[in-house]
Amino acid sequence: MWLIPPFVFTCILIFTLLGNGGQAFSGCSANVAYTITVIKYAGHGNFSTIQAAINSIPSKNDRWVRILVSPGFYREKVTIPIDKPCIILQGKSPKSTMISWNAHTITDKSATFTIFADNFVAKNIAFKNAYKYQRPVNGSSNLQSVTVEVVGDKSSFHGCSFFGFQDTLWDAKGRHYFKNCLIEGTVDFIWGSGQSIYEGCQISVLPCFGGQIPGFITAQGRNSANDNSGFVFKGGRVFGNGNTHTYLGRAYGAYSRVIWYGTEFSNIIVPEGWQAWSHVHQE
Repeated sequence: MWLIPPFVFTCILIFTLLGNGGQAFSGCSANVAYTITVIKYAGHGNFSTIQAAINSIPSKNDRWVRILVSPGFYREKVTIPIDKPCIILQGKSPKSTMISWNAHTITDKSATFTIFADNFVAKNIAFKNAYKYQRPVNGSSNLQSVTVEVVGDKSSFHGCSFFGFQDTLWDAKGRHYFKNCLIEGTVDFIWGSGQSIYEGCQISVLPCFGGQIPGFITAQGRNSANDNSGFVFKGGRVFGNGNTHTYLGRAYGAYSRVIWYGTEFSNIIVPEGWQAWSHVHQE
């Protein structure tokens, strides 16, 4: 879990690829071709919803298009389809610009924001699944309430916030980079089979069922020794409040792989640190 030199080397390559705010991604023009504005109030800007702005971009787009989102609360469920790569979604601040929905069903249906396309960049935006969340510890299962689902390759997020409870950030697959982001949740809230770096990120752990049981930060889904996926947390901070306590993660796959490097931990981490889940004795 802690030190895997081949994967660290792979992550250095990812960092190089995802640098320069996404402009270095292959398959897109070197510069931003044009900017679309989204302002919530009708009659201002090019569009009043983010989905409408995305829909306006041509299929098989190969030029960087910036969607500039004005401050506001955008209550909508947003999807970037696979045939619309090379999008930059930019707000002013995650404190002033939020996309929120409250779906709570199976994971691949509940996400507030889903990215199927490659070559995506988000800056200074907050994403939220507003489903309110908790159930008694009586054998009933909590419904999945994904905030962001990242399926496409070469996505990066800079100064963004992700708010949810269970399964907040579905880092599903592909190479991804998160820089100076805030990620909040309690159960498996950074999970999936992505090959990703989280640099300088703030990990905010909520109490799990009022603090009755520990939560889990990560659930990484690597299922083969030949699988390149894994999560690297470089720097940043893990914290909670009240009676919060949590595991750093649990094994969502038989070869689950998570590295924490130079991260500041508060005293909310349980002594065991890591749970094998259904993969006990698996190396």
